[in-house]
Amino acid sequence: MILKKLIVLSFALGIFSCQGQQKQNTMNESADFPGAIPKEELKKNLSPEQYYVIVEKGTERPHTGEFNLHFEEGMYTCAACGSELFDSDSKFDAHCGWPSFDQAKDNSKVVEKKDISLGMARTEVMCANCGGHLGHVFDDGPTNTGLRYCVNSVSIDFKKEEESE
Repeated sequence: MILKKLIVLSFALGIFSCQGQQKQNTMNESADFPGAIPKEELKKNLSPEQYYVIVEKGTERPHTGEFNLHFEEGMYTCAACGSELFDSDSKFDAHCGWPSFDQAKDNSKVVEKKDISLGMARTEVMCANCGGHLGHVFDDGPTNTGLRYCVNSVSIDFKKEEESE
């Protein structure tokens, strides 16, 4: 009898503990983000792949993004709202298949949030202005910051140096 109760209790705990690990599938449209954009507007203005990544928190395939091996001087901006996120001086080739940066333009430009989706613990990176999903940050970067912001190309745009001033 006791064994039966333990099995039922273990099963119930397993179900409830897994519920907290489900991925949040949409962009935050809250007061936490001063430049939050309604999803209907984003759907009109973004490509289907951009919407999937920025709003639904998806990931583009590695080695396919426009900015993976892009090294011009300028500023990388949020594809949804235009906020300046990463300076080209912080970009490096991490050989991971996505654009990588060792720091944001400044700490107020991105928001980091614990992400336990897909059975792993990571840190999600979002635009601090609109809440759009950019990618993830890892602590295995090769520069003195020790960080590697791994960003989806479709979640960013680029302004050449003369355009960004």
